[in-house]
Amino acid sequence: MIPICLITGFLGTGKTTLLKRIVAENRDQKLIYLINEFSALDVDGAIVSEENPDVVSIPGGSIFCKCLVTEFIGQMTTIYKQHADAEGVVIEASGMADPRVIADMLRETKLDQHFELANILTIVEPRSFRALIHTLPNIIRQVEAADLVLLNKSDLFDEDRLTATEQAIRNIKNNVHLVRCVKGEADFQLFENPGPHTELHGDYAKCRDPNYSAFSIELPHPLDPTVLETFIRENEEAVYRVKGYFQSLKGPIYFDYSKAGFSITPAESGKTQGLAWIVRGGSEEGLNTKAVCDTLSKNN
Repeated sequence: MIPICLITGFLGTGKTTLLKRIVAENRDQKLIYLINEFSALDVDGAIVSEENPDVVSIPGGSIFCKCLVTEFIGQMTTIYKQHADAEGVVIEASGMADPRVIADMLRETKLDQHFELANILTIVEPRSFRALIHTLPNIIRQVEAADLVLLNKSDLFDEDRLTATEQAIRNIKNNVHLVRCVKGEADFQLFENPGPHTELHGDYAKCRDPNYSAFSIELPHPLDPTVLETFIRENEEAVYRVKGYFQSLKGPIYFDYSKAGFSITPAESGKTQGLAWIVRGGSEEGLNTKAVCDTLSKNN
């Protein structure tokens, strides 16, 4: 049986940073990484594949949605047929995923004959967690399903904020193993197998979740990133995530916005250009590919 470690967490909590650390620390093991992006633009898969060639990407929705079940089965089938010597599979689920369905999914698809769900890890960050649990129930589901919760970015907040966030987590699942960390650095075993997870049950996600909308854009001209930042701040209530590469006036950059904040870093040339957007459902009239491109072009 090939063990599975499932990593969940809302957008911007630090899943990709954690995954890069896991790759770096386990180069001597034969691990396969399956990256699930909600948007059609595969940003995280490309980042992780720079560190490890054994990366499988499933973009364009949640792997816990019936629309992607067939592809998930296909990719997992390929893994056990072509990588029978794998010591484990690490799955990074979409930030909007409800992971409770995974145990049923493995059983219903007969994948449980080849894979064992060993560990479910959820990563949260203190800035937005307590606010988002009131509007996005899947964040609660991620904690409910977790064997381990990493309270990430704990160096950026005072003790009162950290304690309040920990209490909110305990209110959801009192006995969960909870660890503070910075940049995903924590001491844990990927496949420690705390239990069979037979108590987990959930519903498959809808193919078109009314809570979210995703699109991607490629900017035709170099853009001042402060223009993009200003636009996002003006629409912050409706924007959950913007990430990707584009050409700034000073060279290529990687741009990342989530409810945890902004990050803008220089990037190597040659990266696939494009920005993946995830916005609140119902906001598509003002936040879509054409509207965003037109607005940014006018204000650049």
